[in-house]
Amino acid sequence: MFSFLANAASKIGGGLVSAAYLGLKPMKYFIDNYFRDKVTPVAGSVLYCDLWVLVEHSGIYTGDGKISNIVVEGLAESQVQHSDARGFTLKSKLGRKIYVSSDKHGAVGNKTVADGALGHLGERSFYGLVVKNCHQFSEKCVNYAETGYQGGLLSGLFEINETWEPTIGALKSAARKKLGATKWRLWDWENENEREEIPEPDWQAINQHFENQPLNSQSIEQIRQEIAATQDYEAEIADENIPDSVRQRLTVFRQTLTDISTKYEEVKGFLAQCPDAGFSYAQLKNLNEDFAALANILKDNAQIKELVRKMGRDYISEEKKKQKRIPERSKSEVHGTHRSDDLMRVLPSELLNLEDETLEMLFYARLLEKNLLTYQLQGTTFVQREEKERRDKITGAVVACLDTSGSMQGTPLLKAKALLLAISSILQKEKRVLYVLLFGSSGQVKEFAMHSQATSAELLQFLQMGYGGGTDFETPLNRALDIIEAQESYQKADVLMISDGDCGLSAAFVQTLNNRKAALDCSIYTVLCAGLRINDSFSDEVFVL
Repeated sequence: MFSFLANAASKIGGGLVSAAYLGLKPMKYFIDNYFRDKVTPVAGSVLYCDLWVLVEHSGIYTGDGKISNIVVEGLAESQVQHSDARGFTLKSKLGRKIYVSSDKHGAVGNKTVADGALGHLGERSFYGLVVKNCHQFSEKCVNYAETGYQGGLLSGLFEINETWEPTIGALKSAARKKLGATKWRLWDWENENEREEIPEPDWQAINQHFENQPLNSQSIEQIRQEIAATQDYEAEIADENIPDSVRQRLTVFRQTLTDISTKYEEVKGFLAQCPDAGFSYAQLKNLNEDFAALANILKDNAQIKELVRKMGRDYISEEKKKQKRIPERSKSEVHGTHRSDDLMRVLPSELLNLEDETLEMLFYARLLEKNLLTYQLQGTTFVQREEKERRDKITGAVVACLDTSGSMQGTPLLKAKALLLAISSILQKEKRVLYVLLFGSSGQVKEFAMHSQATSAELLQFLQMGYGGGTDFETPLNRALDIIEAQESYQKADVLMISDGDCGLSAAFVQTLNNRKAALDCSIYTVLCAGLRINDSFSDEVFVL
């Protein structure tokens, strides 16, 4: 079932995947091993074992301890062979347990299915590295329960229609329809000396793993598959003698996943506007924000997009783009070969080692040592001279001063939060710091430094800590320049003043501010979230959202 890349990743990882990442699987192993009756397969029973995180291997029991299944040889060649239980689970990284098609009375099978599986023994075919052909083979055999064995494996194995889905789910569905398999129980095939102990899962850690997973379309799809699998499993064991405490833990797990799925639906518009923020359910549920309104502002406010573009150091004026281009090396053409661990460009000669069990570990050793023979890519491209110079230019932090006075509440503050979220995203990509000052009346200021380890959720949490009183610009502007002056890494920083209108500044303060700004080689940008500023003698540029 593994492609060689998955196998390599497993071996390099050195051991089992985290139980928390596996979700329902460790729970099922524990419950099925200690609280459910085990069975012995009969001729024509469908068997499967878990190989890796979302990968299973299946086959058909033909009697006398033999399992007809597809065995992969090399990279793409496969043959239908007989295996015993030990051989069937040989490549499993998750344990040696084998599940058997069953009903409430015990194992179920069909002699016609077993005969069909026997009829395929010795047949060879191409085995795709992505398509789970073992399930396709097993499902084909299950369908003999009505039609009878009708010829070679190649005659129909790769016929694909619009409902074709060679997964363990499709195989279980076929086994239910043709064999009456309403349950899947463990086969206790190991002897006492080699019996595998199944530890109790860390129920809380499993729930916390999913609560702290970054939410995106891929992770939510996995979560919804877990919900469906958990519901199916709960229905399967509903009439069995399972302790109430265990059932309750399954219920809590399913409810946790359901809450995550529901929350995702509520905020997916917002998440689409912050694709790199990595918000998790645990972070989102603690934020009292109008995510729909934030999403609309991030999506539709052209002024925010323009300001964010200008705050990024990749911004280049049209005049600079016209300057002379200079050559720069790139990786666009095959230049030769070299030694590396680049699996995407490995030479076919290296892959031959994977076909021999004695040489397979040599391949993994070379991979870990970055000593595989691989193609070397090299080429030439042209970049703007100014862009080349800017790549090496020191890029500064952004110190944002956010007005949280009473007049900023509502839409103005939402605009400010949207702006800071968008700016934080580009600064993190450029490894620049966002330092946020929340201010109100004279002397009121709170600080938050968003370094690379900080998250957008932490930023939003901090932005809820406003004052709601009057407005004083001198306190945050002085503090912003103090921060820039105190840290060498903040040279060439930008100050972002975010407010909803005017605040009186004395001529003496403005003069001192401009002198300090010039000495520190920094700029001050003012962003108005509402209202207009009549007199501004300290900003380098003023934006209106």
